[in-house]
Amino acid sequence: MVAPAADPAHPAHPFKNAPDGLICPAAEIFDGGAFLQAVGDALADTSDRSKMRSATVALLRDARKTGTATIDAAITAQPFASRRAVRAYAYLTDCLVLGAHHVATQYLHPCPSPTEGEKLALLGVGGYGRAEMAPHSDVDLLFLTPYKITAWAESVIESMLYMLWDLKLKVGHASRTVRDCLRLGREDYTIRTAMLELRYLGGYAPLYDELHDRLQNELFSNTARDFIEAKLTERAERHTKQGGQRYMVEPNVKEGKGGLRDLQSLFWIAKYVHGVDTVADLVKLDAFTQDEIAEFDAAENFLWAVRCHLHLIAGRALDQLTFDRQVEVAARMGYVDKGGRRAVEHFMQDYFRHATHVGELTRIFLTALEASHVKQEPRLTRLFRRRKRAKAGYKIEQNRLDVENEATFLDDPVNILRIFEEALRTGTLLHPNAMRFIKANLHLIDDDLRANKDAQRIFLDLMLKHGNPERALRRMNELGVLAAFVPEFEPILAMMQFNMYHHYTVDEHTIQTISVLAQIEREELRESLPVASRILKAGVNRKVLYVALLLHDIGKGREEDHSILGARIARKVAPRLGLKAEDCETVEWLIRNHLLMSDVAQKRDISDPRTVRDFAKQVKSIARLDLLTVLTVCDIRGVGPGTWNNWKAQLLRTLYSETAAVLENGMEAVNREARMSEAKAALRKALSDWDKTDLRRETTRHYPPYWQGLPTESHAELAKLLHGISDNEIRINLTPDPDRDATQVLFALADHPGIFSRLAGALALVGANIVDARTYTSKDGYATAAFWVQDGDGAPYDAGRLPRLRKMIEGTLKGEVIARQKFADKDKLPKRERGFKFPTQITFDNEGSEIYTIIEVDTRDRPGLLFDLTRTLAASNMYIASAVIATYGAQVVDTFYVKDMFGLKLHADNRQKALEEKLRRAIERGAERAQA
Repeated sequence: MVAPAADPAHPAHPFKNAPDGLICPAAEIFDGGAFLQAVGDALADTSDRSKMRSATVALLRDARKTGTATIDAAITAQPFASRRAVRAYAYLTDCLVLGAHHVATQYLHPCPSPTEGEKLALLGVGGYGRAEMAPHSDVDLLFLTPYKITAWAESVIESMLYMLWDLKLKVGHASRTVRDCLRLGREDYTIRTAMLELRYLGGYAPLYDELHDRLQNELFSNTARDFIEAKLTERAERHTKQGGQRYMVEPNVKEGKGGLRDLQSLFWIAKYVHGVDTVADLVKLDAFTQDEIAEFDAAENFLWAVRCHLHLIAGRALDQLTFDRQVEVAARMGYVDKGGRRAVEHFMQDYFRHATHVGELTRIFLTALEASHVKQEPRLTRLFRRRKRAKAGYKIEQNRLDVENEATFLDDPVNILRIFEEALRTGTLLHPNAMRFIKANLHLIDDDLRANKDAQRIFLDLMLKHGNPERALRRMNELGVLAAFVPEFEPILAMMQFNMYHHYTVDEHTIQTISVLAQIEREELRESLPVASRILKAGVNRKVLYVALLLHDIGKGREEDHSILGARIARKVAPRLGLKAEDCETVEWLIRNHLLMSDVAQKRDISDPRTVRDFAKQVKSIARLDLLTVLTVCDIRGVGPGTWNNWKAQLLRTLYSETAAVLENGMEAVNREARMSEAKAALRKALSDWDKTDLRRETTRHYPPYWQGLPTESHAELAKLLHGISDNEIRINLTPDPDRDATQVLFALADHPGIFSRLAGALALVGANIVDARTYTSKDGYATAAFWVQDGDGAPYDAGRLPRLRKMIEGTLKGEVIARQKFADKDKLPKRERGFKFPTQITFDNEGSEIYTIIEVDTRDRPGLLFDLTRTLAASNMYIASAVIATYGAQVVDTFYVKDMFGLKLHADNRQKALEEKLRRAIERGAERAQA
């Protein structure tokens, strides 16, 4: 690119050529003639440089305000016209920079007869050099001089920068000679990349021409391979920093995997290697097809639109698409609720689909570079090159699997599936040529192919026979093969679930669960998942398990319960995959009940024998229990990092072992009397050094529920707390419980109404997150309670924090802090979490426990929720025996085992409705307080 020649006859007219394709007319963005006239008028009668600069800044500030408002309004009205908008923002910036340059060179520091050394070129670099700017992008300038910077050039640069800074522009700048640029470009790839996109703005044009030519001839022409490797290393490090995953639910639009920076990196490499000015030029070089260029354009346009709207919403440079801003961006871009899904979920599904296309384009382009020997092949695969032998019909090029003869390949459409099997067998990746070929022929995957026995066998074998099914499934998913072979899968592609619980899109979550199952089968998780590992080693129907995992969330995103809809879909899909009738029935049952074990373990008191017996009745057989257990473990672990913990593991192991005992030995294998006898015997053994009278008193002072609900260690500690306690004492014991990833807090104190609420409030006030809780009244009038709590990060409290925690809890319980008043300040939702909304559902169950009514409250979580609920129950004269808290990101299910003041269940409908109304009012008032 050659800069326009300077016009010595009209040096004072910098605003001559507006670029094409702006989102609104250039004159509405910046009126250059009016600005020059206003400057001339304002500066005509003064020689005071300070006043000149102030007057110029005032004019530029007004121009910037008008221009920005014009562009902002235009992109608000045309939310997807992002390319034209980013050019418009860059054009406005050009006018501001050139306006400052004009005043600095013509009024503040005129130099009518410059010497050879008093020449200065003004250049844009980086994103600004590309003439692409979001509303609050940085302005990267290069002030270029022929030799060492003169006093005149220094004065011009300083005056310009002060004016631009006064405009609140974020200016990155460098003042260099041509020689400096070449030297620094050799040493620093960031500087080299920035100079790859030089753009002439104003000043002495021959300097730009010299730098442009010398960069091409002396730096860029023979260093392509080094530049590519540096950019790819930088890209890998950037991805790792951003989470290493394309499907992160709060992606960084600019820096994240599949984001704008990935597209820009492709263009930089293309420009460096091939000297192209636009990505479209790569079609002529056979690097991309016309369809792939269209995908590039669509992804770039969408991502730029998202970034622009993010900046406008935040009022500053912000590229992280956080939950709260996802809602706002979706609204600005015109998305609406439909089909049982929120607008934000439709928006994010589009986002992730574009991010996937960016990944495909990157693979295609980099492989093309390898083919031309500009980029090194992957080192690890080169080491194993000799071991790979492809079957007839395939070839391995650049360590990637390709098709030998495309016409012959398509003679049998089943080959579209076979190639994935061959890739797994040979341990190779698919060649981009093969990927393009597959995508172009997806129409061949029709009903006939889906009914083909070989196709069905190959598809199942991809999951069952090669040890790493996730690799084949992920590539099939990205290329559209998975949705073509199982059309029911298409609606969940890139589908985001707008909550804080799920870390991945639905399709990626599905593949993650299958990956977990494969890891268990490879015996990589024996220590962390002993029960699931043992089940798989003993042998289960693997075909049923893999198909159930593949389809378990296939019903998501509709108005109907996804488990029920998913089971109905599986009834059609499983036979089509070649499963026998009996296996199809099991798959359907697993999908309909895939949340059952997780719900029972996390939302019910599994120390209650009735809970275990009812669960066993639903499961019916050890075979189904084994399958459901493994599926549940894979499902929870596939949600995302940190979701699986010892607490959930302990709950599921306990539920599994006790249910297995019931299914093997009959319903009475787990009963209240047996548990009570065993618990008392264990306590006697643990307190063998106690006086027999004290020990007898301890084993007879508690009612039956006490003995079934706590482990022996807790019984022993509570016995010590109760020993010799007086009516006005509150005794507390805090103990780390690593087996449950929590801290156990035990209380002993005189019983009184509302005790559970007071204890819950005290813990909530100190910032403790309660994950499980039980309270009991002894026959002699004392209350004992056990709470398991975690800190704000979902981990047990450090031992060093326990003394302070104890002191704060004691202060609250003694009335030094009034919980209700304190919660007014503490019970607030972080801004990024305020977009999550969950309808409140309250259910009453009198069948799930022999002596308690179970009240389940499913609603939006917040810090003071449990306190509000327990206070409402206490005020309604309900005794809370235990509370089970299950948290799913911003959603929580609080389950209370209660009875009334007479020790009876809550049977009457009118009493249930009255209590439900009170609970709903408490939730609504608290939600209003949390949003304030």
